[in-house]
Amino acid sequence: MLNRLFALLLLVVFSPIFLFVGLLILLEDGLPFFFRQKRVGKDFTFFWIYKFRSMKKNTPNVATHLLGDPDKYLLRIGKIIRKLSLDELPNLINIVRGEMVFVGPRPALYNQDDLMALRVAAGVDKLKPGITGWAQVNGRDEISIEEKVRYEKEYLEKKSLFLDIQIIIKTFTSVMMSKNVSH
Repeated sequence: MLNRLFALLLLVVFSPIFLFVGLLILLEDGLPFFFRQKRVGKDFTFFWIYKFRSMKKNTPNVATHLLGDPDKYLLRIGKIIRKLSLDELPNLINIVRGEMVFVGPRPALYNQDDLMALRVAAGVDKLKPGITGWAQVNGRDEISIEEKVRYEKEYLEKKSLFLDIQIIIKTFTSVMMSKNVSH
């Protein structure tokens, strides 16, 4: 419940940023300014994640690393949105809806069967997905899915308010220093 209330408060506080980013996307590539994608939630359920759209409308609906030349699909404003992780701000809507939390494993794409099989085997599928997590602050997309799941299992075993605060601080620091951020 605390996650949901805090996310609602942040939605209000960040509403000027939402409006500004939405306007920039609208001016460059029209509506919609949100991107919605089917993701895996707690206990292998599915939900629609909301993000700011950083790619052009005609982009195939696959993970960015699977696109032949992702830069040709990226909006000009998309580079900045991703560098500052502003594309993740609409995840606050998912937290308010109870589908996500602030700290947990990043939600897998609905078709990432290999990742989900590892998560189920490790028991990590019992966690609600988060905006950030232990795997993100320890390598994000630069680590293998096996290593990612090892970090997620470690988080599951050591989960605490102190660890969550540590992860949030590391995430904020990482974004501010532009480390481990997709370009």
